[in-house]
Amino acid sequence: MAGLIGTVTLNLALDVTYGVDELVVGGSHRVTDIRQRAGGKGVNVARVAATLGHQVLALGFVGGVTGELVAEELFDAGLTALLTPIRGETRRTVAIVNGQDGDATIFNEAGPSVSEDEWRAFHDRMPWARLGVLACSGSLPPGLPVDAYAELAVRARHHDVLTVIDAGGEALVAAAKAGAVVRANAAELREALGNDISVEEGARQLVVTGATAAVITDGSRGMVAASKSGAWRALPVERVAGNPTGAGDACTAVVAAAVAESPEPDWAVVLKSAVAASAAAVLTPVAGDIDLAAYQRWQPQVAVQSL
Repeated sequence: MAGLIGTVTLNLALDVTYGVDELVVGGSHRVTDIRQRAGGKGVNVARVAATLGHQVLALGFVGGVTGELVAEELFDAGLTALLTPIRGETRRTVAIVNGQDGDATIFNEAGPSVSEDEWRAFHDRMPWARLGVLACSGSLPPGLPVDAYAELAVRARHHDVLTVIDAGGEALVAAAKAGAVVRANAAELREALGNDISVEEGARQLVVTGATAAVITDGSRGMVAASKSGAWRALPVERVAGNPTGAGDACTAVVAAAVAESPEPDWAVVLKSAVAASAAAVLTPVAGDIDLAAYQRWQPQVAVQSL
């Protein structure tokens, strides 16, 4: 029986989308449509994992009136959450969608600063005994160190809980050194290890650094996974047009679910599901959703090569 998937979003947001007939800089606009829901990469991971039938627990910080709205939306979406209160106000992201062409103009607020006491409270509330895996993703709020996710990974290991960390740059290397399963895209990998490194070589290098496994998304070239047992590349079934913003989060959800079921999953099988889920996410207009029928259709068709 798979354990509970805990998803960590340290910089939660309320995503607000306004629809207007036509966006004119400097003009006054009548809003034709308003949508809002809890956002952040970890929340997207939780939504996808829940859609795929897994039990999830969304973890993060919330503050102020906006934080209350985030908590309410998670409840309304059927996602169980354990949220740590902070003094600052939870951030908003605002997207204005132009009705003429469908293009979105996005405004991202900075996240609230998290104090040492609030960070300690987050750790103290962690329900380690209930967790099968901890999946951490998204930006870090002001006040937290670059190795915050790595710190969580070290604490998780003390409780025999594996961690999946989606990060780039210094945070990716720190997560690998902490023994996490790391997940990144090709650009984030090269930000961490250098522009000249190949995806295959980079994934293997992260494992040598200490990662339990590394899963790297490589755009139209699919995905690469590496562990101490080997390395593999999975190729997409077909080119998919749509919104790619939630594809990486769908991949993280599949990886976390696999690790929750087994600390040493068959990474070739995991890649098949991850590629299919990522492509199915592109078909949906909102990050955190996937086209379940497309996922089920594509998953058996994904080709995996040993490297």
